[in-house]
Amino acid sequence: MKLALEIETLIRARYPILYIVTGEETRVEAMLTEIARNRLKKLYEWSYTTGLVPAGTSIQAQKHRNAATRDPLVALDQVIDQVEPAIFVFRDFHPFLTRSNFAVIRKLKEIALHLKNSYKTIVLVSPIQEIPPELDKEITVLSFPLPDRAELGDLLDRIVDDVKQFRQVVIDLDAAARDRLLSAALGLTLNEAENVFAKIIVKDERLGGDDVNEVFAEKQQIIRKSGLLEYCATDESFKQVGGMGILKDWLDKRSIAFSREARDFGLPPPKGILLLGVQGCGKSLCAKAVSSLWQLPLLRFDMGRMFGSLVGSSEENVRKAIAVAESVAPAILWVDEIDKAFAGSQGSGSTDGGTTARVFGTFLTWLSEKTAPVFVVATANDISHLPPELMRKGRLDEIFFVDLPAEEERAGIFAIHLERRGRPAVGFRLPELVAASKEFSGAEIEQAIISALYDAFSEGRPLATEHILEALSQTVPLSKTMDEQLARLRTWAEGRARHASVARKVAPDREHRRMEF
Repeated sequence: MKLALEIETLIRARYPILYIVTGEETRVEAMLTEIARNRLKKLYEWSYTTGLVPAGTSIQAQKHRNAATRDPLVALDQVIDQVEPAIFVFRDFHPFLTRSNFAVIRKLKEIALHLKNSYKTIVLVSPIQEIPPELDKEITVLSFPLPDRAELGDLLDRIVDDVKQFRQVVIDLDAAARDRLLSAALGLTLNEAENVFAKIIVKDERLGGDDVNEVFAEKQQIIRKSGLLEYCATDESFKQVGGMGILKDWLDKRSIAFSREARDFGLPPPKGILLLGVQGCGKSLCAKAVSSLWQLPLLRFDMGRMFGSLVGSSEENVRKAIAVAESVAPAILWVDEIDKAFAGSQGSGSTDGGTTARVFGTFLTWLSEKTAPVFVVATANDISHLPPELMRKGRLDEIFFVDLPAEEERAGIFAIHLERRGRPAVGFRLPELVAASKEFSGAEIEQAIISALYDAFSEGRPLATEHILEALSQTVPLSKTMDEQLARLRTWAEGRARHASVARKVAPDREHRRMEF
């Protein structure tokens, strides 16, 4: 582990105070125990409930307890009095580093000067980073990474060995299933992963690669606690999406991008896509279907939740949301209607003090530099509101234009929505319905079927083609009311974006007779 080598190097170099930001105390202490053993040092641990005790002391043991050392000042005095080389782990010390605890802060500063001339090191372990200005130059901050695939694999192997004694437990993990389960568990702490593996075994008396949804449920808890992202549990699949053959093929080829074989082949994980098109053509449905296709959790990034009243809080919220998304990676981050979220970012300085521009800049920087396997699916309706920086190659893999469905696609959409409502498509005259729904979006077709169902139910008759034709005739599609905007969108997309479906054939302009007057 790279961090273990780095920490050992810092200890050998006499860095007095290390601050490890993590909630995984057990993993940190296991690592420090190994370092202490290698360096022939003693290891002590402190918490407000136990005081300063030798590492590994049971919570019930009273032999090494010294109640007075629960006081942080007394505990720090013990650090000074210790003669032998040692590492002192202080757990959850951040409440004592606020400005009101000036005595503790001053004591730490004095100890830092003392420790540089000794073989002792203080390690602060806390999930929250709290460093007063007085200690800026004395403390070295380290971020403790979440367990990688190898650590999770060791944990899984240990759990499988533990349950082999129970014959009723079925372990169905070949190489592919094991890799799929470990990929889903990435982003969890070791304790969270151990809990969810145990929960699956106890609940179903089996463990297999198909249990990834249980792992996603554990990740849902992490997302819910953050309050900034929304976990979208979805059952939609691409079977419910009519048309968009090119987009489906593009996504299907990248469905194995997070597998071990892809990593061995040298494939980087895909960055993301922008779906641009008319309202109601299935862009949001595609974002949900990607989650089912790739078997990855879907997180909805709501820009409205990011903006806070305090100066700087909006940018901080974006950074926190991104950190949460990366902590549960691999995952899909769905940014719905990104054109509205960042509309006006270029003129933000005169409207909101530049907050939108700064938030947009934070998001763009992350898109360019992210290394975590977070696949971004952004949707947009109006290209005039999209900042040009977003569409630069390298931030997203592709821009797809989702047009109104063509004839064969409308036939598929009618079949999907009829069969979802228990009506086989063979019982309807699809060619007539397709002809009557020219320039209709998928959402408008669905609403026409729902309206026809109401009419048929009120008449006490089964749903028939005539009911749907009547509903279609009473609907004014959005393509007519927004004809100019749609034409502008199609013109812009030509040559700048890939078509999600086969590109429409644009009828050539009729030649006009030229006359002189």
